[in-house]
Amino acid sequence: MEWLSDYVHDLDWVAFLSIPVFTGVIGWLINWSGLVMLFAPLRFHGIRVPGMKELATVLPRKLQEVPGVLQGGIGWQGIVPARAAKMGSIAVDKAIAKLGTPAEFYQQLEPDQIAEHIVTVFRPEIPELVDQVMEVEYPRLWHDLPPTVKEAVYHRVQAQLPSVVGTVTTEIGIHIDQLLDPKIMVIDHFQDNPGLVVRIFRDFGQKELDMMVRFGFIFGFLLGIPVALIDSIAHQPWLLPVLGVVVGWITNALGMWLIFEPPEPKKILGITWHGLFLKRQSQAAEVYAQIIADDVITLERIGNFLLDGPRGDRTRQMLATAMRPAIDQAAGPARGALRVAMGASRFDSIRDSVAQEAVGRTLTPFRDPEFSARQADKIRVLVATRTKELPPRDFVDMMRSAIKEDEWMLYAHGAIMGAAGGFLHLAIFGAQGG
Repeated sequence: MEWLSDYVHDLDWVAFLSIPVFTGVIGWLINWSGLVMLFAPLRFHGIRVPGMKELATVLPRKLQEVPGVLQGGIGWQGIVPARAAKMGSIAVDKAIAKLGTPAEFYQQLEPDQIAEHIVTVFRPEIPELVDQVMEVEYPRLWHDLPPTVKEAVYHRVQAQLPSVVGTVTTEIGIHIDQLLDPKIMVIDHFQDNPGLVVRIFRDFGQKELDMMVRFGFIFGFLLGIPVALIDSIAHQPWLLPVLGVVVGWITNALGMWLIFEPPEPKKILGITWHGLFLKRQSQAAEVYAQIIADDVITLERIGNFLLDGPRGDRTRQMLATAMRPAIDQAAGPARGALRVAMGASRFDSIRDSVAQEAVGRTLTPFRDPEFSARQADKIRVLVATRTKELPPRDFVDMMRSAIKEDEWMLYAHGAIMGAAGGFLHLAIFGAQGG
């Protein structure tokens, strides 16, 4: 054991003991700055470089994934905000799709209550709507009609309203699979509002994220012990920066593993391990569902998507077609005389104008904040229930999708910081035994 005595006697204990401290501090900084890289900034910040856009097309795929490169810039955008649309897509596939078809989802919103609310809100607008159309289409006839006749027209249209609206909501339900695409709604909204994806992580996972930073010090410190031993034996000045790369990479990889793996509780060396996010899937589901119900799939956004989305023209045409028979009925016994007096084409033109004008107003109640809030609670319960039922691996995929393909950037960042720590230690203490 003489060699051990000589080793201990010749050891530079200050330099030796400082290595685990250095790697611990660097590990903490790696995970702390890694979180900053994950979530900030929400939008790309950087500079445009002439020729970069053209050069990017021939770069390796991994380098093309760096935020801004394909757009011809050098800078940074938080990994999670940059992949918000991708997370939205996978979130729909993994969780929201499990709510059922759009038709089943629509039925959960209780179309009868929607119809009743539309009638209540829309009824007072009928006189203004009829006046507006008649003033444009046939002003002289409308001015010459006695007020009592106009009132009769208003009342007949209002009397038809429950039937009209019932037809409208039924038609929406029948064709909702062709009119509403929750996946496009979620992807577009996440892409336009990347801060929502950051909120999903922050609102339920801040405790775990803070723990990941603290574990960075522990992982770094423990990994620093074998580094100190190797350095004290090899006495090579290049060794610390090289081992710093390894420590930095492993520290970040362990931090990500700590959050997401294993998806099911698993015993390793007698200790039960379970991904920190996975332990609280139930709470995460509630947070996720609240954000989806309050900000993403709201009744207001459903109404906007139906009328102004990529299939809005089809929605408007369908609703107008559903309204025309009711408008015919509103004319009552005078319908035949009106067609003769105005001409068949003129009468049909007025009827079609009333139908088209009524389309937009029919779904206006979807934008009622109080009613939308009541419906949001149903959406929240539905999304939360389905998200809680997700298999752990699907839940991991949903939450990790915004990060996974860019994790190498975090690991590379850890490796660079680890190398920097090695050079700094070398500059302060020099090589042991050198």
